[in-house]
Amino acid sequence: MSVFNNLPAAPSAAKKPVTDTRHGITRTDDYAWMRADNWQAMFKDPSLLDAELRKHLEAENAYMEAAMADTKDLQKVLFAEMKARIKEDDSSIPMKDGPFAYGTAFVTGGEQPRYFRIPRDADHKDESGRKLLLDGDKEAAGKDYFRLAGIDHSSDHAFGIWGYDDKGSEYFTLRVRNLETGEDLPDVIENTGGGGAWAPDGKSFFYTLQDENHRPSKVFHHIIGQPQSADRLVYEEEDPGFFMGVGGSLLDDYIYIDIHDHETSEYYLLSTKDLTAAPKLVAKREEGIEYSMTEGGDVFYILTNDGGAKDFKIMEAPVEAPGKENWKEIVPHEPGRLILSHMAFARHLLWLERRDGLPVIMIRDRKSGEEHSIAFAEEAYSLGLQGAAEYDTDVVRFSYSSMTTPSQLFDYNMVTRERVLLKTQEVPSGHNPDDYVTRRVFAEAHDGEKVPVTLLYRKDTKLDGSAPCLLYGYGAYGITIPAGFNTNCLSLADRGFVYAIAHIRGGKDKGFSWYEDGKMEKKVNTFKDFISAADHLVKEGFTSYENIIAEGGSAGGMLMGAVANMAPEKFAGIIAAVPFVDVLNTMLDDTLPLTPPEWPEWGNPIESEEEYRWIAAYSPYDNVGEKPYPPILALSGLTDPRVTYWEPTKWVAKLREKATGEAPILLKTNMAAGHGGKSGRFQRLEEIAFEYAFAIKVAGKM
Repeated sequence: MSVFNNLPAAPSAAKKPVTDTRHGITRTDDYAWMRADNWQAMFKDPSLLDAELRKHLEAENAYMEAAMADTKDLQKVLFAEMKARIKEDDSSIPMKDGPFAYGTAFVTGGEQPRYFRIPRDADHKDESGRKLLLDGDKEAAGKDYFRLAGIDHSSDHAFGIWGYDDKGSEYFTLRVRNLETGEDLPDVIENTGGGGAWAPDGKSFFYTLQDENHRPSKVFHHIIGQPQSADRLVYEEEDPGFFMGVGGSLLDDYIYIDIHDHETSEYYLLSTKDLTAAPKLVAKREEGIEYSMTEGGDVFYILTNDGGAKDFKIMEAPVEAPGKENWKEIVPHEPGRLILSHMAFARHLLWLERRDGLPVIMIRDRKSGEEHSIAFAEEAYSLGLQGAAEYDTDVVRFSYSSMTTPSQLFDYNMVTRERVLLKTQEVPSGHNPDDYVTRRVFAEAHDGEKVPVTLLYRKDTKLDGSAPCLLYGYGAYGITIPAGFNTNCLSLADRGFVYAIAHIRGGKDKGFSWYEDGKMEKKVNTFKDFISAADHLVKEGFTSYENIIAEGGSAGGMLMGAVANMAPEKFAGIIAAVPFVDVLNTMLDDTLPLTPPEWPEWGNPIESEEEYRWIAAYSPYDNVGEKPYPPILALSGLTDPRVTYWEPTKWVAKLREKATGEAPILLKTNMAAGHGGKSGRFQRLEEIAFEYAFAIKVAGKM
């Protein structure tokens, strides 16, 4: 029996067939017209959206509102629950750097963070001693969308670079603030990637400029007081297939220019002793070879997969000659031990690794070579390594949480091995970890692989197949979904849901090979793993097919589209947030921001017929068929540069045209936001409450 009754007629999109022939294969796309030719300009000024498209998106929003009208009260209740679990006037533990310690805080009712500093050894709880550097709520006033890129102080602590995006299009404007007076200087830097790297003298900084196709293709050097037009071009990346970032070393000796796609990287170094010099190449890019660098005084430490080190190793090279010919192995490659990141301080080298799906922080004394680890005993947990803002320190900061344990922040002395608990995440409305169970189970995949699935549910939940389940998945770019504390999903667990995360191939949850087995020609493993996770949860009595709501966003939205086509009967509903569903058309369009850098992840269908056929075989939009799809909720952002608005819009139109069942296909387009949805902390909760209300409605638990 349908939970959606008395709906108005769904919007019907116009068909304007466009034919495309590649490699002798011809396709017809009835909805290609939804990709407006002026998309670059529209991202900067949404009022330029084509009138026909605007009318269609508004009609879709109206239909969605009608379908979800009976959940309005539930959404309010869910929002109130989630908000009540957040300490509204929360603040961070400031990080010490020179004469000051820097932190962030929120005020009751505030949507945006406030950045402050205090004297180095002052009591951080004494708010009277805080100097407000940037008030996010004040800067966001009157704007439909506002996202801060934070504030980065100069080495002399006199100035700060801060950035903001007020369209959702991820074109950031940079400003320079006098940290003593709180006034912004006249400098305005437009169309940047969102941050900068200070020169040691505090009189200039480096930043990346986004080109007309939304790619960070140039690094510029800006001298305070000069117009942006006078900025010196330091480096230009000619290959549109690479991302680029700029940063500085802890010792202020070098500016790093980091160039990479999803499997290849390259670094240039600029010594801060001569800011006018040309940056120097460290090791030229080689396809499939990744490396990243951190400075350790007279050496660089290099994390790399060079030489067949699939799960990565750490090398050392002299600062004066960091070229590959001088790399010397100091932490060897160990299959099954994936090294994720590294950092160095005056007396210690640290790295974050993952063994058997769980993270471990490793610490090595640089002088003696002695190593020890920081690990925990729970079945599934999450670690974050924040490090320190100063190089000459023995104390670093890390965070710990699990699905049932609120986040804890520690300072850790690498010499004495003493850990000091600085803060435990407060849940103002109350939280008893003993009321919940977190487990990690393993689903057998189609080829015999074991897929980890992390579960959270209340102890009193009946595991007889009757419980509804929200099954979340991502599975791309090597991104691992942590088994960390999430106050929002408690609203589902408290309503009898089993909340599950499927750690499918395409992530690095079980090492680098887990990623390789879920990309390019093996991409279908990602989708099959997710379906296997659903099968396992049903087999073990955690839920049943008529009770599983699947959820994923972005590349996880592609996953949602694929499993909807492959096994629609195994899901009661599907939530696809900013879903990357028009994969083939997007990978054929090399003008789009992410297309060339994404070819190593999905394949290049322009150059290769074989890769064209891989993608065509699973691309959700291209494989929509005449079948009874479950209720689907697609979420979109008008100014999203990552998954453009027309992807979910086209997908919904085609689903509605082809679906043989009566289940509604809903599209919600945020007309004032991009990829991440709304920007404020409580505004974001409203969106989550909406998604959860859909899941609860579909599960028949209203």
